[in-house]
Amino acid sequence: MGKFVRLKPLAGSYAISQLASSAQIPAWADGDGFVSISRTEDELSIVCLEDRVPLGIRTDGGWSAFKLEGPFAFDETGVLLSVIEPLSANGIGIFAVSTFDTDYLLVKTADATKACALLGAAGHSFV
Repeated sequence: MGKFVRLKPLAGSYAISQLASSAQIPAWADGDGFVSISRTEDELSIVCLEDRVPLGIRTDGGWSAFKLEGPFAFDETGVLLSVIEPLSANGIGIFAVSTFDTDYLLVKTADATKACALLGAAGHSFV
């Protein structure tokens, strides 16, 4: 693998929500905790703390979030792969988000304990 990353667990339960691509960014999306908002021609995708998402929104909740302690240079390769690979090899699904300086990894909260053990066994550490 070669890359060893420090991961910081983020407090709270997260949700991944989907709105129409033409939807305005709702006020509930922004606030405390990690927030990611992505618009494509197909959808508006919002990751935020689960308790902020109103009823009636298409949502998949129950995610635990981890920050990969960066920053990582744009030309640094294999960082995210080194974290995803041991999870994928053991049947744990992920949702990843990249920012300018680092990456964020979300796993279902039901899989979080197993994910942490697998990541530790792969040489990664936790803040």
